[in-house]
Amino acid sequence: MEYALLQAIFLPLLLSPVVYIIGRKLGPTPAMWVTFAVLLYATILIVNAALSGTVEEHYPWTTQFGEFGFLLDGLASPFAIMIYVLSTILVLYSKPYMIHIFHHQYEEERNINTSGSGQTSIVESSDLSNYVNAKSGLYFALYLLFAVGMLGTVLATNLIEFFVFFEIMLIPGFFLVALWGAGNRRKIGLMFLFWTHSGAVVLLLGFLMIGLSVGSFDFADINESEIPQDIAMLSAVAIALGLGVKLAVFMFHIWLPYVHGAAPTPISALLSPAMIGIGVYGIFRLIVEFLPATFADLSIWFYIWGLVTMIYGGAMALMQDDLKRLLAYSSISQMGYLLFGIGTISVLGLTGAEMMYVTHAIGKGILFMMAGVIIVKVGTRSISKLGGLAGKMPITAVCAVIGALTIMGIPPTSGFMGEWILFAGALETALEEGSTLRAVGFGLGLVATVLTMSYLLWMLKRVFFGKTPKHLENVKEGSWYMVVPMMVLAGFSIVLGIYPDIFYKSIIPYMSGVLGV
Repeated sequence: MEYALLQAIFLPLLLSPVVYIIGRKLGPTPAMWVTFAVLLYATILIVNAALSGTVEEHYPWTTQFGEFGFLLDGLASPFAIMIYVLSTILVLYSKPYMIHIFHHQYEEERNINTSGSGQTSIVESSDLSNYVNAKSGLYFALYLLFAVGMLGTVLATNLIEFFVFFEIMLIPGFFLVALWGAGNRRKIGLMFLFWTHSGAVVLLLGFLMIGLSVGSFDFADINESEIPQDIAMLSAVAIALGLGVKLAVFMFHIWLPYVHGAAPTPISALLSPAMIGIGVYGIFRLIVEFLPATFADLSIWFYIWGLVTMIYGGAMALMQDDLKRLLAYSSISQMGYLLFGIGTISVLGLTGAEMMYVTHAIGKGILFMMAGVIIVKVGTRSISKLGGLAGKMPITAVCAVIGALTIMGIPPTSGFMGEWILFAGALETALEEGSTLRAVGFGLGLVATVLTMSYLLWMLKRVFFGKTPKHLENVKEGSWYMVVPMMVLAGFSIVLGIYPDIFYKSIIPYMSGVLGV
């Protein structure tokens, strides 16, 4: 279809004000269905374009920055598909969860207004229905902008364009946390803004060094041989550090547990499975592809950095009682797997790293949605206060088990195919180079998988099995709006685990071409 990628980006962007008006005038249900329809259409465009092979679109922009365009190739298509698939199905999940949040905030504001504190509140002049309508319109409009920012970053063909969409992700993300998060949401929203924007500034410095060295910001014009060796190394380090903040890997992970703990669960289910992994896409595109010689020098450091992140995140997850914070530390650990795979500098390892992004998106999306169902139906996130919920929430329990198996890498889920090929690549490189360091890293990587299994099995046991506490005897399954999206992702994990060539047939040729194999 002509202008498919342009439509997938700009239709949600242009229609976000329309969704805001619909939500404000007609309520959350019409706003949800319009948002769902827009993203479903955009998802179909992306999938159809991916099936036709590499798709490029280029448009005039400015002589100062170069050309504005979109590229969907073997690297970008798995990222783009997962971003919009998750964004689309989480629209349905958002409705009951966010109405629950809006009702809670309405009561909070009414209590403040009637407490005699002198503070004013929106509820003085509006009933609950109007309050929910206004909040719903704003939520779904920001949601569309957040999805656009993620997809635009992945499809960009220009360094400045990449940076613009990278920042577009940040702004709606900040408001979604600051307006509807839990706890000290405004402070945590500012933490999210500070950390991710600081990373973006460092990233921009790397972009400027490359662009000014080659005289162009267009991806097509970047040639490592035209960049002085010291500038190439400085650029690669700046890009790696800037994207490391987005990835929340070790040393730059501090913001993630707080933000995931506070963010509304539908947003957590986008932040962790989709957004933070875009940092890995950036490393693939901007360092592995454009600066291959520099990447060869840095690969061992990516390998070690990823390994430390895997172990640290897994160990911290074992110590958590808050369900969402456990999943946040799990995400940190999983980003370590991706960085570890990149550091193997092998076709199998790089392929496994990208496949791990896909499987993490599926598995962690399911687990965050599971947490949201429990928050709405039980009212607590404390694992120690849960138990025996499998009998009360059988669909949620089955989906959660499939999600956990996906993250653990157990067949027949998609996680097995990603993890198996990633470690095969790590072992291959260690044997070919005869490197003791890489061999030891491979062994420690397997230890990290044991940590992953430990915290997830321990979580499942405490939440879904054992004796049901008395205060949970009347708990019921979540609404169909909440359980159907989990079922879709769980089914996708099984299908992808049985037939991984859905993504491998595009990823492997790309990685082979990048490494010149």
